[in-house]
Amino acid sequence: MKAHDGMYIGGQWRPAEGPDTIAVVNPADEQVIGHVPAGTAADVDAAVRAARAAFPAWAATPPTERAARIAALRDVLAARKDEIAETVTAELGAPLALSQAVHAGVPVLVAGSYAELAATYSFEEKLGNSTVLLEPVGVVGAITPWNYPLHQIVAKVAPALAAGCTVVLKPAEDTPLTAQLFAEAIEEAGLPAGVFNLVTGLGPVAGQALAEHEGVDLVSFTGSTAVGRQIGATAGAAVKRVALELGGKSANVILPGADLAKAVNVGVANVMSNSGQTCSAWTRMLVDGERYEEAVALAAAAVAKYVPGERVGPLVNAKQQARVRGYIEKGIEEGARLVAGGPEAPHARGYYVSPTVFADVTTEMTIAQEEIFGPVLSILKYEDVDDALRIANDTVYGLAGAVWAADDAEAIAFARRMDTGQVDVNGGRFNPLAPFGGYKQSGVGRELGPHGLAEYLQTKSLQF
Repeated sequence: MKAHDGMYIGGQWRPAEGPDTIAVVNPADEQVIGHVPAGTAADVDAAVRAARAAFPAWAATPPTERAARIAALRDVLAARKDEIAETVTAELGAPLALSQAVHAGVPVLVAGSYAELAATYSFEEKLGNSTVLLEPVGVVGAITPWNYPLHQIVAKVAPALAAGCTVVLKPAEDTPLTAQLFAEAIEEAGLPAGVFNLVTGLGPVAGQALAEHEGVDLVSFTGSTAVGRQIGATAGAAVKRVALELGGKSANVILPGADLAKAVNVGVANVMSNSGQTCSAWTRMLVDGERYEEAVALAAAAVAKYVPGERVGPLVNAKQQARVRGYIEKGIEEGARLVAGGPEAPHARGYYVSPTVFADVTTEMTIAQEEIFGPVLSILKYEDVDDALRIANDTVYGLAGAVWAADDAEAIAFARRMDTGQVDVNGGRFNPLAPFGGYKQSGVGRELGPHGLAEYLQTKSLQF
């Protein structure tokens, strides 16, 4: 797509307030593919004012009508699926097959789920002699990351619209073209002017201005825990609500008796998907001592199939590439056994990192504690089930995880004891209605399904 040279505010594309632009780079070949405006506080203010003006009418729109608009948006996204996939591949570097199935496909599924929820959700309930009303919180400032550029937008904007909120979106500066495509889809779907607004720009400028703006009632942010803390502090000073989906260091626990080959292969695929740039990736594989070396060999064989430039794309930018390579070097320095991959770049051009597997990783190692956000798997050994649980819970994060066992009952019993927001049991499938979010430093609040919709509602009780 051709990049827009303005912001989408109040139902129209308008020039940015400042002259600066941001170059959009294809991480696979390091070529500039477009430029977008670097938004300022003035652009954010204009967008928030537009959202504020549109809020009363949108909040008063019957939920069934809001549902119809979201359904129209879903249909536009579905019709433009190929264009979306090509755009994500160009600015994120994801293999086209992944962009088509996940980056373009999942948002259609999620948008459809909110079209249905908006039409069926009960926005009031009776409690004794009270009627409790569930009303939209107001104007939402949505700040989204680059790793799943359209999914993260839809996971915030669709429930906000379903609730009756209006939105100002500040997407990641690495993947703004996908956000501009989404704004085009909003317009094509016939959303009223000002209900959705887009400001491209840098996090410390446009993102900070959005988080601080007194006209924003709720800030929904997905990204690093460090930035999440800053946004939480900013919102707290203004007594403003936040929803924070932050980092992860999720455990893939393979209990004795589980199907080892399946658990290892699915686990490797989970980590390598999207070049490891997934906050919920199962980056720690836990295996009992008796089958440990077999698991290591299986993982090494599995990761060999993930060829950089074919099945695995590059990382999003040079900074991220250097960061991940630094973690691999740290793993070697601290004594982990390098089973596959390594810090050397597999290609001279593009921000690629070799898919890497470490064995003999212990809980105190940096690669077992910090989020790497790249195609790096650490395999840890446990002594018994209680030790496996201790290791699984031994991080500051608690976003996701997996458990494999000989039967579901055993796996579920273990999963109930994990300090994490979502657990896949014996290869459980993705559910767009299941709440997604974390314990501990993995965040505050939930996305997806009815729990995701509830984040954008506030309660009022009427006593009779």
